Amino acid sequence: MNRVPDDAENAHSSSVESCPSLRDVHSINPAQLMARIESYEGREKKGISDVRRTFCLFVTFDLLFITLLWIIELNVKGGIETTLEKEVLQYDYSSSYFDIFLIFRFKVLILAYAMCRLRHWWAIAFTTAVTSAFLLAKVIISQLFSQGAFGYVLPIISFILAWIETWFLDFKVLPQEAEEENRFLIAQDASERAALLHPGVLSDGQFYSPPESVAGS
Repeated sequence: MNRVPDDAENAHSSSVESCPSLRDVHSINPAQLMARIESYEGREKKGISDVRRTFCLFVTFDLLFITLLWIIELNVKGGIETTLEKEVLQYDYSSSYFDIFLIFRFKVLILAYAMCRLRHWWAIAFTTAVTSAFLLAKVIISQLFSQGAFGYVLPIISFILAWIETWFLDFKVLPQEAEEENRFLIAQDASERAALLHPGVLSDGQFYSPPESVAGS
């Protein structure tokens, strides 16, 4: 005889136990999730992240800084035109700085990480390895140290900048972009679940008061 009330009590208790989970579900704010997704999509539309843009600016700074030092070296040696002709047209591996100035690393890095938007370290590893091997061979074989301070400054600065670019890309650019992509996927998945749990938002027009009844009816 008491089975029906017991069943009703069990159903009521189960519904009460399910209330915290429902409250947790309703605690999700779809508006915040959509705002996050739109911000991530806006970043994707820009085509390049802020940290990658900083990396490309640093690569450009590397090229311009080495160029500035090379121009100063040309002036110190006795004039730009005369020294430029000697170092470029009459190129000598043992005494010329022109090969250190070459824009090989700049071209490869900008092509790979700015135009192609590569998300791997192989391009920076290749350019850094080639630059390091070339500079070591240049220092060992050539006679740069006998030509004054620039024989030390240009190879050392070029070597340091190449490794700073490698460190910045490997420890800053790629991990930060991967983290942002994971956050975007998590937010997108949460928004899809929230859309299933919140199929629609009730508008003000769906809430109404019944008309007043006639007195005495």
